[in-house]
Amino acid sequence: MTTPISPAIACSRMYNLSPRISEHWDRLFHWLSGQSGVDLEVIPHAAPAPLSELWARPDMGAVFMCGFPFSRLAADERPIALAAPVSTAEWAGGQPVYASHIVAARDRPLADADLAAVRWGWTVRDSQSGYNAPREFVAELANGRSVRNTVGPLLNPRGVVEAIHTGAIDVGAIDAYAFQLMEMHEPEMIAPLRVVGTTRPAPFPLLVAARGQPAEMITALKGALLSMHQDPSGRDILGSLGLAAFAEPDLAAYDQLPARARAVDHALGGAW
Repeated sequence: MTTPISPAIACSRMYNLSPRISEHWDRLFHWLSGQSGVDLEVIPHAAPAPLSELWARPDMGAVFMCGFPFSRLAADERPIALAAPVSTAEWAGGQPVYASHIVAARDRPLADADLAAVRWGWTVRDSQSGYNAPREFVAELANGRSVRNTVGPLLNPRGVVEAIHTGAIDVGAIDAYAFQLMEMHEPEMIAPLRVVGTTRPAPFPLLVAARGQPAEMITALKGALLSMHQDPSGRDILGSLGLAAFAEPDLAAYDQLPARARAVDHALGGAW
């Protein structure tokens, strides 16, 4: 194999929701390294370090990237798409898609008619799950244009949870897969919350490698990820993360995300 830019990094920053959850991702990356023969250094790139800095690194080997910023890059500027996860949750329908749960405090009664008037929290503006998805949800409400009371950036799902807990916001969007991971491994984090809605699906954040990495490395990583569910130890790691498998990303589905965001901008009349 041609030597990759060394050391190649692996990072699950988007889903490093707690030390316990991060341990499961570390297991996955160590398995991937051993199975593919690619030397991967697992790094946290912890918040508040910008994700954009992570995605610009030339030493990416297997890094989670949100589909929206991926879709906004020209084809010849994008990182190399390796694979997209398939969640075991019902909302995934066996496909490499995800959604966002609209969440509120468990003891806060809210009707659909209330959702346009409450304080909404958002994570970062280049996030599909934490920004575009809830805006799309709001745009479909009868009074979507009246939403002006928003709070952000809250950076990540944990920021949304904490803002609801402190009363800084009334509702916010949490990546449904992040919610699934918290249900599995950190149920106390979401115990005070209830789901009041779920957004339209979108293509799942995908694992990417930097464009400068050698073709042999890309082939080895993709092959290991796409066949992970066929290996007993790989299947066990996937199960610990609520995943059924990794799938070949549908790049055409990612290409649709900017148009969806522009439609929301028009519908909300400049709100958010």
